[in-house]
Amino acid sequence: MTRSRNPYKRLLFALVAAALAQPFPLRLGGVNTAGYDFTVYTNGSFTGPFSIPPAYEYGHFSPEGANLYRIPFAWQLMTPTLGGPINETFFEQYDTTVQAALASSPTAHAIVDLHNYARWNGGIISQGGPTNAEYTSIWTQLAERYGSNERLIFGLMNEPHDLDVPTWAESVQYAVNAVRAAGATNYLLLPGSNYTSAAAMPTVAGPYLLQVTDPLGGTERLLFDVHQYLDYDNSGTHAECVTNNTGVLETLATFLQENGGRQAILSETGGGNTASCEEYLGEELAYVRSAYPTLVGFSVWAAGAFPTTYILTVTPNANGTDQPLWVDAIRPNLPPPV
Repeated sequence: MTRSRNPYKRLLFALVAAALAQPFPLRLGGVNTAGYDFTVYTNGSFTGPFSIPPAYEYGHFSPEGANLYRIPFAWQLMTPTLGGPINETFFEQYDTTVQAALASSPTAHAIVDLHNYARWNGGIISQGGPTNAEYTSIWTQLAERYGSNERLIFGLMNEPHDLDVPTWAESVQYAVNAVRAAGATNYLLLPGSNYTSAAAMPTVAGPYLLQVTDPLGGTERLLFDVHQYLDYDNSGTHAECVTNNTGVLETLATFLQENGGRQAILSETGGGNTASCEEYLGEELAYVRSAYPTLVGFSVWAAGAFPTTYILTVTPNANGTDQPLWVDAIRPNLPPPV
């Protein structure tokens, strides 16, 4: 039997595809609100305990212009059994935090960040550790729950490192396919290698991630995920900053522009509350602001459950005042408050 062709249905699909195939429409800036990731180690193990990021922080930062909150979590908390179902008790806690972030502003976005370094208890995904199916199971489940919210961005994995990059890019493709198969159209952050280094992205993981395709069509909803700190070893463990990273970010922006006008988010960067970091981080974030839309935005590390004594803290003080780094380097480079 010959099926009739409906031109209106074809037109509808074309319009939906065109609507989705747009660069990220909003400049983003904000902060990581850590806590659910506490005691996740770089080998992908988790020992506990975790902490809940205080919900009041979202209402504190959003009126100042923040519209991006990265909310990292341990894989083992969300799915205690590898490849198994989501823990409903934990998801309820995590989702309460996500909803508090989104409710803080009509333009607020949140990054749902799987913070496990491409590992589960020491094993690398599809390289002797979890299979791609076990890895993508968590994203299928999260996509089913969060796929209808365009203000949620999926951070497919935090800081992969010390792995075979071509094989890792295949795992990223599996994750993209799983999210789309679940019906979700969210923007996705593609994680590189070398702790998702912005400096390494153009020459190490970037060429392989360029080959990752989106079942939706186009690549506009696949954003490159990069990190870059400003201390002497790019570790984010020292209070003093020695660079503004503008050379690194210019090279990254050129790479993105020369490869189809791709986009990236600087989802981790930061420094101490010191004069050197106030200067250099301010210069770095000013460059990110100027490079929009190639660089969509940034989220600094970190607030959330970190105390005000943490070396890279931007957690507000008990009296409601902000840290010097936030006042002098971060707040001037946030989007205008809504």
